[in-house]
Amino acid sequence: MNGNVWIGILIPFVGTTLGAAMVFFMRKEMNEKLQKALLGFASGVMIAASVWSLLIPAIDMSEEQGGIAWIPAAAGFLMGMGFLLMLDTLTPHLHLNEDAPEGLPSNLKKTTMLVLAVTLHNIPEGMAVGVTFAGVMMGNTMMSLAGAFALSMGIAIQNFPEGAIISMPLRSEGYTKGKAFLYGAVSGVVEPLAAFGTILLTSLVVPVLPYLLSFAAGAMIYVVVEELIPESQMGKHTNIGTIGVAIGFTLMMILDVALG
Repeated sequence: MNGNVWIGILIPFVGTTLGAAMVFFMRKEMNEKLQKALLGFASGVMIAASVWSLLIPAIDMSEEQGGIAWIPAAAGFLMGMGFLLMLDTLTPHLHLNEDAPEGLPSNLKKTTMLVLAVTLHNIPEGMAVGVTFAGVMMGNTMMSLAGAFALSMGIAIQNFPEGAIISMPLRSEGYTKGKAFLYGAVSGVVEPLAAFGTILLTSLVVPVLPYLLSFAAGAMIYVVVEELIPESQMGKHTNIGTIGVAIGFTLMMILDVALG
């Protein structure tokens, strides 16, 4: 892999790390309105990225290969949803503002399960970045380096609030700033790992690229529907979360169209 690819797959992790670093600058727990706006924003970015950066290129590639265009998109999307459903069912994790953990019973600490919840979010995002850069490396005409960087930057932007959303509650629970930052940053490590693994897989099995693009889209949409949007619509100030979705969707759409 060349330097551009390494930079591209690390950009989302940088976004998570910078978000987690907000624990050093914010004294109190994150404002509820801001939290809902950021959750909505992350949802909008992921929805737009799933459509413009993943599903549409997958359909275009299938047409170029002479196959039935919708089959890889539909099959990959459903497999991605199913994969995240399986991880969500098996992995012990705890969502923000909830007391009851999900997944298999375990004796893990609350902090660990919070980090695992965000880590689950980051797996499909890492796969999405990896598969787009894999397409560029293989010289696929449907994928451009600028478009791959647009997706990477869009995910990094939405990772910024995710990093803050995990580190700030840990700080309010009594963790030191350094420890809260570390937990927030560690939750993003899985992204470059998932990206690298996806690139290796795609290079070994070139025809599966449309399926992997759609798989990543399905996994991302699962996270949005199952976790991000419900969390942004809990309690009061739900309109702020909806506005966040609109802004995030529009920004990611502009990035992809303008740079893709």
